[in-house]
Amino acid sequence: MAQDEFRNEVTTDEKSDVLEELGRRQSPDCPTLYSDSGPPDGGRQAWATAFGSFLIQFCGYGYLNSFGVYQVSVRWIGALGFFLTASVTLISGRLYDRGCFYHLMIVGSLLQSLSLFALSFAKPGQFYMIFVLQGILSGLGVGLTFGPSMAVISQHFSKRRTLVMAVVAAGSPLGGISHSIMLNRLLNGTVGFAGGVRASAGLVSALLLIACLSMRTRALSTPTSSFSKVARKCSREVPFILMTAGTTLSQIGFFFPTYYLQLDSIKHGIDVQFSFYLIAILNAASAVGRCTAGIIAGYTGLLNLTIASITACSVIILSMIALNNIFGAVAIGIAYGYVAGTYISLLIPLVAILTPDLSELGARMGICFTFTAFGALLSE
Repeated sequence: MAQDEFRNEVTTDEKSDVLEELGRRQSPDCPTLYSDSGPPDGGRQAWATAFGSFLIQFCGYGYLNSFGVYQVSVRWIGALGFFLTASVTLISGRLYDRGCFYHLMIVGSLLQSLSLFALSFAKPGQFYMIFVLQGILSGLGVGLTFGPSMAVISQHFSKRRTLVMAVVAAGSPLGGISHSIMLNRLLNGTVGFAGGVRASAGLVSALLLIACLSMRTRALSTPTSSFSKVARKCSREVPFILMTAGTTLSQIGFFFPTYYLQLDSIKHGIDVQFSFYLIAILNAASAVGRCTAGIIAGYTGLLNLTIASITACSVIILSMIALNNIFGAVAIGIAYGYVAGTYISLLIPLVAILTPDLSELGARMGICFTFTAFGALLSE
């Protein structure tokens, strides 16, 4: 009996020493809580965080997905926004691993809001101002919030992780629907460019505020491995390398329909007013694809569904060559939106599955998306 009590006492002391050591490693500027329990797979806090993450996607990538409503001459700025959003994840992912989640959400949300309000003061022909505000400032803001808002889902869900991440990712196309319709109506109506962009900025700012108030982190310890060690581990893992290379190549043509489906439809004589809604149709189908991807992946397997969906994307993009009527345009918008939504919603769960230590998830997301960012930039 005495030996058992002594053994329990020693074990308790060892646990206390470990917790004290973790506390000493914790960054003073970015505090992180700790917990011995695993993800609860539900609960009020978990679903509130998922809702906040959904709003982040709605306002971030959702706005970038609606960039096709702007003039063709500045659409390359949208490609720059996608590039920065993905590449900045290299920084935001590592900061997330170190416990700076709330700092990233606040700073990123402020950058998005300020860039949109400032964009409303741009005059025709001031491409340098649009470049700085919408291309750089907004891209940085979305990049700071995108990766961490998705990675935080892994703190709250385990068995449901793929399904919840897929549903959260649906915020992006739903945002694309709302923003594209809103901007089309406002920019081409009586409100004009300045008033339309300010109205859009007000909506985005309010939703980002709700998102920041909704999301909460759980207890993950600060990673003991440095970024260089994580990078070296990734460089030795063949599945991670192949996944990153394949995703990078796919991004080169992935956004082609988002940018040019509306333009191609108009050039083929389809009604201009109806063509404005093609991006909304594409994003609506994408939302359905993202919501159902997690369910289908449970039967087919995550990797199998990823390969099948990106293959279908390639076939549909090639079919745009035959676009010549309104029915073809709608069919392409629906079909491509669905398979593209399915594919893109599976990328982060795929990175999570290839991450044996979830305390390195942010860094691995950053490494992967930095490479894929160059593919998105080449899409223009």
